[in-house]
Amino acid sequence: MTAVLQISGLGKTYQSGHTALSHVDLTINKGEIFALLGPNGAGKTTLISIVCGIVTPTAGLVSVAGHDHAREYRAARSLIGLVPQELHTDAFETVLATVSFSRGLFGKPRDPAFIEKLLRDLSLWDKRDAKIMELSGGMKRRVMIAKALSHEPEILFLDEPTAGVDVELRRDMWQMVHGLRERGVTIILTTHYIEEAEEMADRVGVISKGELILVEEKHALIKKLGRKTLTLNLAEPLSSIPPALADWKLELAGDGHELVYEFDSQAEATGVPSLLRRMSDIGVGFKDLHTKQSSLEDIFVGLVHRDNNAAATGEAA
Repeated sequence: MTAVLQISGLGKTYQSGHTALSHVDLTINKGEIFALLGPNGAGKTTLISIVCGIVTPTAGLVSVAGHDHAREYRAARSLIGLVPQELHTDAFETVLATVSFSRGLFGKPRDPAFIEKLLRDLSLWDKRDAKIMELSGGMKRRVMIAKALSHEPEILFLDEPTAGVDVELRRDMWQMVHGLRERGVTIILTTHYIEEAEEMADRVGVISKGELILVEEKHALIKKLGRKTLTLNLAEPLSSIPPALADWKLELAGDGHELVYEFDSQAEATGVPSLLRRMSDIGVGFKDLHTKQSSLEDIFVGLVHRDNNAAATGEAA
């Protein structure tokens, strides 16, 4: 695969002493959709802001399609489109004028046919003569996307793109993202909506406290770290877990009507067959059972929790 964005040793420490990013290394391939997940304050927006030239790093290098971000800023920045979290645009300009002006800012020649197609794709053409101040929040978000795409960038950053938007716009954006990828545009998105990453991303990165703690292909991540939960609906409720079942680290749920067992689905011995045999031996029957595979959200929460615990242990030491 061809790398379109290479980040090496990237760091950002503010004058206050707060370290927002610490030695981040990341390579993004051309045409992929990369989701960056992390809690508030993890460093997602800082990372995007540095690559987009809004924030100056205190350490590290950024290369955009072979252009050094520091020495060839204009060439690098011209390849990037950004849809920020906040809706910043001229409230008194029309949609058409705003998007056309954004294209000109990057030195692109006028192309009314391209702008028209862009606005039609984002369901904005009928609003082209409306002032930004007259639009709904969802329509303003569409305008921000149109502005980011107006100069035909190779890389599109979407910083929390669907925060606060309606379901219809979120669905439209998912379709738009897939369409852009088919045309070779590389998409990097940050999101709090785990289902967005699960729906769209090829790879997932997890950032916590300014450090990139994991980068993995989505399906490989779920397969590698995902666990399954076996829930047994008991024939008769239990007041406590029998001592004979202590080896399986079971949990009692549903007011004693359910036994819950979490296991590694990739392990050579899951422990499930032996658990069922032991239950039969001691006379604990069940009416039904079902298993649930860990979702990307389960994995994300587990990773961040583990990272926070490790940091706390280090501080205590």
